Amino acid sequence: MSFFISDALAEGAPAAQQGGDPMSSLIFFGGMILIFYFLLIRPQQKRAKEHRNLVAALGKGDEVVTNGGLLGKVTEVGEEYLTVDLGSDNQVKVQKQAIATVLPKGSIKEASK
Repeated sequence: MSFFISDALAEGAPAAQQGGDPMSSLIFFGGMILIFYFLLIRPQQKRAKEHRNLVAALGKGDEVVTNGGLLGKVTEVGEEYLTVDLGSDNQVKVQKQAIATVLPKGSIKEASK
């Protein structure tokens, strides 16, 4: 059974101390925070700011795509909701935050061909 469980040998070399310079661990921790900030947090804040500006600039007549994939033209703008005309007398009321992108004018006609 000794090949499954290693024997504890008391006569080995003394183990090295694990203590280190606390300044180096602080620098490492600070470096990790900077990496997370520039790779994760900052790009997300930038995308959120761009989306806020997109939503604030929505107006009547804009052609939009919602997060659900609906393609339509804005017919009415409220404080928190938009009315989007999907074509053939179908109108849907959606939240402003549910708008994914604003399309260039004439995109709906191009898509229906």
